[in-house]
Amino acid sequence: MLRDALKMILEIQELDIQMIHLMRIKRERTQELERIRLLRDDLHHQVILKESEIIELKKQMRLSEGDLTELQSKAQKLEQHQSSVKKVEEFNALTHEISGIEREKAAKEQRLSDQYDKLAVEEDLLKNLKVAYESTKGNTSQLEKEIKESIEAINTEGESLFVRREELLSDADPELLAVYEKLLKNKRDRVVVPIENRCCSGCHILVTAQHENLVRKGEKIVFCEHCSRIHYWLDNLSAPSEEEGTPKKRKKAAASAR
Repeated sequence: MLRDALKMILEIQELDIQMIHLMRIKRERTQELERIRLLRDDLHHQVILKESEIIELKKQMRLSEGDLTELQSKAQKLEQHQSSVKKVEEFNALTHEISGIEREKAAKEQRLSDQYDKLAVEEDLLKNLKVAYESTKGNTSQLEKEIKESIEAINTEGESLFVRREELLSDADPELLAVYEKLLKNKRDRVVVPIENRCCSGCHILVTAQHENLVRKGEKIVFCEHCSRIHYWLDNLSAPSEEEGTPKKRKKAAASAR
């Protein structure tokens, strides 16, 4: 009977919708976990990069200090030599050479001063990056733990839903089940839906009176002309069947309701 077949498919559909919802949550939680890892890894990479830049800067500063020492020594030697020369031309030439060295030395001293200023700024940046990294690592470790636990809970619930679904499959009508699963695969949403106020409750488009009457009769599967979902009439599924309508069944149903 189509009515009973649809009831069974609706039970399966409810489990499928729950599993689809769980998978969406799991995907969101997994993406959140990946964003946290990327943020932490990016900060760690910035720390390593800044440390490398500071090491390189210090290397350049040592070279600059060596150049200054060399220029200072050279200038002192020229000054000593200048004090012993007798010729004016030679004295003037040495003076010119010493002046050139002093200009070069001043430029290198300015460059070294700029490097010291830059080093102070870079070391402050490195300190802040390390604080941010350690803070992020501490804060995200707990959040990662919570996300992983929620994913494990989702997996457990999903397995439970899958087991219940497998139990229902043996009682499902094979033909209707095949159609249902094909529609579900395409839409990833409810595909067996009621007509409400002469509208498909899936796509919310108005159906014809003839279409509604076919669904009311419940004699065959009726598909929505717009979204291809399977339609059913709520009253048909809520009304008790002959077997459910016996006094014994009614008594049992009433007891369950209580």
